[in-house]
Amino acid sequence: MGTRLIHKNQRGFSLIELLIVIALAALVTAGITTTVFQVFNMNSRTANRMAAVSQVQNAGKLVSEDILEAQSDKIVVNSPDGEFLILGWTAQNGTAYAVNYTLESMPSGEFKILWRKHYTDSVLDSTTKVAEYIDPVQTSCVPVDDALKFQVTATVGDESETRVYEVEPRPESL
Repeated sequence: MGTRLIHKNQRGFSLIELLIVIALAALVTAGITTTVFQVFNMNSRTANRMAAVSQVQNAGKLVSEDILEAQSDKIVVNSPDGEFLILGWTAQNGTAYAVNYTLESMPSGEFKILWRKHYTDSVLDSTTKVAEYIDPVQTSCVPVDDALKFQVTATVGDESETRVYEVEPRPESL
């Protein structure tokens, strides 16, 4: 077997040098890990925010369109039957239309789903889920002068979005 010669000037790393290298590696790893977690957290918050915005935009668009069609004498807000909003109108050909909006509980229990039921001559012809994650405490529809003020809030995760729409229905007669 061969013998190893150790030269007097040959040195290895000291314990302090190794500890410094380990500490620097730990700092770099911690910085990278923190950055990665922040990016994932930001992506999650952004996705929740976009979902909340989408929900209030969907609700605002459909409710506003229906209010524009509705005749002011055929509007009921917060009916005793539990409907959030009832809108009605009669077309020039005599066909009667109605739309009922209701807020129903989501499985989580805290938030609601906004449903739209469309009737033609008192016959239900479609039911549409308009929006989810609706905060019932911050969502309302109230008459203001000759218009309806519809405020809707959606909360997804920790992100919330509120929009207010003020829409004037058409007059009673055509």
